[in-house]
Amino acid sequence: MTEQKPPRNLPLMATEAAEAPAAVARQIERCGAGFAELGERLRRNPPRFVVTCARGSSDHASAYGKYLIETRMGRAVASIGPSIASVYGGRLSLEGALFVAVSQSGRSPDLLRLVEAAKAGGALVVGFVNAEDSPLADMCDHCLPLSAGPERSVAATKSCIASLAAYLQLVAHWQDDPSLKATLAALPETLEAAKALDWKPALMPLVTAQNLYVLGRGVGFGAALEMALKFKETCRLHAEAFSAAEVVHGPLALVGPGFPMLALTQADAAEPHTRAVVERIVGLGAAVATTESGLAGTTLLPGLPNLAPEAAPLAALQSFYGAVYELALARGIDPDSPPNLAKVTKTV
Repeated sequence: MTEQKPPRNLPLMATEAAEAPAAVARQIERCGAGFAELGERLRRNPPRFVVTCARGSSDHASAYGKYLIETRMGRAVASIGPSIASVYGGRLSLEGALFVAVSQSGRSPDLLRLVEAAKAGGALVVGFVNAEDSPLADMCDHCLPLSAGPERSVAATKSCIASLAAYLQLVAHWQDDPSLKATLAALPETLEAAKALDWKPALMPLVTAQNLYVLGRGVGFGAALEMALKFKETCRLHAEAFSAAEVVHGPLALVGPGFPMLALTQADAAEPHTRAVVERIVGLGAAVATTESGLAGTTLLPGLPNLAPEAAPLAALQSFYGAVYELALARGIDPDSPPNLAKVTKTV
């Protein structure tokens, strides 16, 4: 009889990332009516523009929301630094604006100060917050809980995916689009399927890497930003995220034989342009792993067939989170305890 090995103790990061599909399902169930009410309000009184306020992974989710709102709703979106209110004491004229604050803890002093300034400036304040007992939750005109549950690993995973899902809920109900609502309804199942995809073989060549680019464009750029952050904080691997358009405006000068790169694509109008940039980069000898299939000289990052472009960045993050912690362990690093960092960061 073959002796069975005991199950390996997974890092908290891996365990929590695996909970993302359930977290998104919970958010849809709990907050669907709230998002529908907000969507109806925004259709009745459309905002002149949209402002987002967030840091770290929450800001990366807001980059996804920016492209989603601008392409779907035709409203300009700007990210405002919290220090405008907390450090510089600035006042903001936000009459007629939609202001979206995204936070796991809802307790950072600088974010709270900017929310106060937004309310005083006339904005409609919406909060996507995980800690429902936080000061931020009490300050918002509409508080939509992320519903991710407790997250103990310093590296945010399920709360980040839940933040992207909140933006998808916002736009699906604001636009009242049946196709986007169907994409949203299928999202928990999509994430479960993405969780089963193995990105480890494509990431493991980075075990000795020192630098890395992550490319994305449009709704995929926020996921690229988030992946670059996770390489830094969990693997101590210097990574920079660029738009597939911006990378040719300077950063391409560093690319040569063997330079590692991840390139994310989604099936929308940006796909052929991103593909052309990746082909150019492959021609420079770079070591490229990409979600784009059929590109000679690249390593394929497994993806799901016929995936809506709005769901692709969330699925990519789900697959990535399930592999990047393995890369950290292979580099001799505990992904749950990055140096110099804490779970709740309170900036001024």
